[in-house]
Formats: sequence, structure tokens, C-alpha cells
Amino acid sequence: MQTSFGTGQTNRENTDLAFTDPLTGLGNHRRFFDKVERLIADRSDDPAPFAVGILDLDGFKPINDLFGHKAGDDILIQVAMRLRASMDSHSTVCRIGADEFAFLYPMVFSEEAATERARMLIEILSAPYDVGERTARLSASTGCSLFYSGEETTDILINKAETALYHAKRSGRGKVVVYTREMEEAAKRVTRIEQALRRAVSAGEVEPHFQPIVDLGTRRTIGFEALARWSDPDLGPVSPSVFIPIAEERGIIGPLSQLVLRKATEAARGWPGDLFLSFNLSPSQLVDQNTGLHILSILERTGFDPRRLEIEITETGLMNDPISAEKIVEDLRRVGIRVSLDDFGTGQSSLGRLREFNFDKLKIDRAFVSSILEDRPSEHIIRAILAMCEGLGMDVVAEGIEQEAQADRLVQFGCAGGQGYLFGKPANADATLGYLRDSFRGALRARAI
Repeated sequence: MQTSFGTGQTNRENTDLAFTDPLTGLGNHRRFFDKVERLIADRSDDPAPFAVGILDLDGFKPINDLFGHKAGDDILIQVAMRLRASMDSHSTVCRIGADEFAFLYPMVFSEEAATERARMLIEILSAPYDVGERTARLSASTGCSLFYSGEETTDILINKAETALYHAKRSGRGKVVVYTREMEEAAKRVTRIEQALRRAVSAGEVEPHFQPIVDLGTRRTIGFEALARWSDPDLGPVSPSVFIPIAEERGIIGPLSQLVLRKATEAARGWPGDLFLSFNLSPSQLVDQNTGLHILSILERTGFDPRRLEIEITETGLMNDPISAEKIVEDLRRVGIRVSLDDFGTGQSSLGRLREFNFDKLKIDRAFVSSILEDRPSEHIIRAILAMCEGLGMDVVAEGIEQEAQADRLVQFGCAGGQGYLFGKPANADATLGYLRDSFRGALRARAI
């Protein structure tokens, strides 16, 4: 009997371990799924609503990198203690991922109540955390879903909460979103676009369009920025502002970028040799150490001179993994590729990035250019950027120029390069070649006169 009792106790202990997160002592994802499934079964005859939610810590990775993994673990333990203390006797909280926690509220029956409870959790987590002799602050985003009918499974509820969390994180830090039918339709549309985009990339149907970059003083074209454009037989033209984020989030951006760069360099190979090609890298490509190899392989295959290529990266892209980004930038510059910092002034720690990275060019964001004529702060910011770049020996291009008066003001301030609809909208390879021929003829006529 003693042996039997001991065996039973050991089995229970093993089961508890299998359902427990070893770091925080909370239940793990298996515990959470089990709790939700049991509650669905209990309410199968009378499906009274209940709420589930997923909470994701905003910006935990940078804090983890800054303070170290031990401090990161200490913060997660403190987060778990606060969440556990906030639960009533009916509710459950579990740790289901590295910095993700899930909660179950059996006695929450409405979207309003779920939102209120989730906001309370975010408020509780916003207080400072002790990290040795220092403190750190965190915010959190939360997605919730409600059980309404016996047809809903645990997987369905969790997927809905994850969809709501996705919308919460896209809305900014510290947000709560409860799943709605509109989100379901939006999620289905995203999936349709994703599947169509995968097929289009595989079939080579995404095309580069080219927008002129000019010398503002002479209005001579000095290069082009390559921009991805896609039109689907069923969906029609899909805006880059729609399909680029989907490609980024769903892991398609690498093949898409390589396709567009290959086609762009094949087209640019036939341009006059003094024109450069500018090409954007996405944030996820700056954490992939194969990015430089992919670019060099494409240039070798198409026969495009690396010294005629400029790679544009954003401050946001640099922030994800600065060490990885720095290595990729160094690899590119080593073979003669120039590197440009795009959308300057809209990210974080701009001046620090200029000190840490060796950029060849800086692009002033259109937000400043569009208001240069009527907004004194924008004018002063642009003047300051131009003075700084002159001191650093960096070239400058102002983006989003749409009016002659804007171009004139930028020339007056000493800005050398410009880009925008005033000089030309993005056009396909054939139209760009025609644009260059017309520009060449115009230059010849001017010389003859």
C-alpha cells in the first residue's frame, strides 16, 4: 500500500510539473488550455459567457538586453506575482510564452467588463520593477475574446484573443482590444492577401517602380528609389502600405525583397552609369545575417555595380537588433554599397544612431518637408539637420516635395537632394527608361541653345 501511495503521489507531482512554468510558478500553456477546455465543458448545456485574454509585455526584449537575462527573469517573476495577486478566487493567470501571459475570467460576461479587468492588469504592471539597485518600467498590451456559444473551442477562443492582441500592439503600447466580428473579417482579408502574395512572389509578379531623386539646384536626375508594386488578378492593385506589413509579419519579406531587388538591378543596369539605385531594407532583414550575402549574390548575378547601389534603412529597423544591423551595414559598405538613414526625425534616438553607425546619406522625412512653408518648427528642424549633416560629411535628400515653393525653400537652406511628386511619381521600368530618354534629349536641346 505504501508503494502504491508513493507512486500515486509521484504521478501527481509529475503532472503538476508538466503543467507549471518553472520560472514563475504559474501554470503554463498546457494548464491554461486545460482550464479553458474544462470551463467550456462545464457550460456546454448553458453557455454563459466568460472571458479569456493574452497579455504581452511591451518592449521586454530591449530591457532584457540592457539589464541582462538574470534581471529579465527577475522582472518576469515580479510580473507573475502582481498578476497572481490581482486574480480573484474564480480567475486564473498562466505564463504561456517568453513574455506572454494568459488569463481566464469565468465570471466576466461582457466586453466592457473584460476591457475594464484588462486595463486594471496593465495599470498594475506599469509600476516600477526592482532590478538590483536600479528600476525599470514596462507597459503591456492585451487582447481579449469572449465565449458565447458551445460551438467555440479553446483554440478558437485563443486565436481570437491573439488576433485582438495583434490589433492592440499595432495601436501602440498599453492598449486593450476585445475581439470583434470586424476583426475576423479583417483577419480573413489579411490571410487572403498573404496567400495571394506568396503566390505572386513565387511567380515573380511583384514589380519595381522607380521614383526620381534629383539635384535640387540643377533639377538633374541623379538616381531612383525602387519601390515594390503589386496588382493581383482577383484583388486588383494592392497598396504597399497594406502588403509590405503583411509580408513583414508573415515571413515573406525576404523573398519579396530579393525578387524586387533582382528586377530593379536588371532594369537599372541599362541606365547611364552615373545614376544610382536606392533600395529599402525592412526591419526583419536587419536581424538576418544572410541579408548581405543575398544582396551581393543578386548584384553578382545581374552584373550591377555595388557602388551604384544605396541601401535605405530606418531607425525603427535599427532598434530591433543594433548589433546585427551594424554588422550588416559594415558588410555592405565594405563592398562599396552606400547606406542611407531613411525617415530621419520620426524614430527614436536619432542622434545616437548617427554616432553609432556610419551613414553615407540621410533622408529628411516628408512630415517636415510638407509643413516647411507654414510651420516655423519644421523649418528650424530642417535647418538643424542640414547643418549637422554638413558637419558629419553626409549627403542629404528631402522626401515628399510636391510644390515648387518647397523645393525653393530647401535650396535656400542648402539642401542638395530632393524627391517627391514634383519631380515624378513612381513608374515602371519601361516608363522610367522613357523618362531618361526624354531627360537626355532635353539636356541636348539646352546645350544647343
